Amino acid sequence: MYNYLDFEKPISDLEGKILELKNIATENESIDTSEEIARLETRARDAMADIYSKLTPWQKTQVARHPQRPHFMDYQKALFTEFTPLAGDRKFANDDAIQAGFARFRGQPVALIGQEKGSDTKARLKHNFGSARPEGYRKAIRIMELADRFNMPVVTLVDTAGAYPGVGAEERGQAEAIARSTEMCLNVRSPIVSVVIGEGGSGGAIAIATGNRVYMLEHSIYSVISPEGAASILWRDSARAKEAASNMKITAEDLKALGVIDGIIPEPVGGAHRDPERVIAATGDVIAAALADLAQKNDLRAERRQKFLEMGRNL
Repeated sequence: MYNYLDFEKPISDLEGKILELKNIATENESIDTSEEIARLETRARDAMADIYSKLTPWQKTQVARHPQRPHFMDYQKALFTEFTPLAGDRKFANDDAIQAGFARFRGQPVALIGQEKGSDTKARLKHNFGSARPEGYRKAIRIMELADRFNMPVVTLVDTAGAYPGVGAEERGQAEAIARSTEMCLNVRSPIVSVVIGEGGSGGAIAIATGNRVYMLEHSIYSVISPEGAASILWRDSARAKEAASNMKITAEDLKALGVIDGIIPEPVGGAHRDPERVIAATGDVIAAALADLAQKNDLRAERRQKFLEMGRNL
């Protein structure tokens, strides 16, 4: 069973009835429920297709945050081999919110960096819900420096509500660490491919997403601040997050039209958590195509810098 979002109630009702009928058939083999199950499954598919064909920005935000959505670790295990994680920033501590190291992607050595939110309570606390502290970004810088030294492509998977805003993080230079990480992205001479797989929140996202190619999953979001944060600033009322989301242009379609991202990776009807293997495989194909294209180019650093300088100029 899935964790249903509030707008998915028609789907949850139908799938609940399907489960009940399947349980009845299992307990009493003399009762044939196959026709009714088939009818309800058709209705559930139609309802899901209808709902997901017209999601609002706030509903997409909820899908992007779905607890069963595949996270960094799922992509790492499925797409990368020989992953060797590196820990620590050589200054203060290790930050588990950012996972970073070296791996092979379809036989090619790459540096892999991303935020991990965690899939259960224990893991979420360990990874701080994907919100990195300064040492996390300094670890990312260390990995990118090594990738640059050995001319290895960098792949980043973005999934964070934003960098951790706690007092300790601010005392240890959160803003400076994010700025340095963004600067390192711009300075790396090897190709950088970034994919927003869930939330792409504020500087916490851009710090590892300043790439030659930036992609988003269909129901992911990417914004300068969370809808709740924007509502708190604009109206001093975080309850107006739904209204803020509708005005912030945070969906993949909006950002592709604005030229902020380079492409959209389709998700199954119902979101990535409905068919994680399919979404992860499609993401791998997009990364492979981007790396193959970038391998043919010469000055990737100049191209990357120009790409970000041009954003917003033609609006």
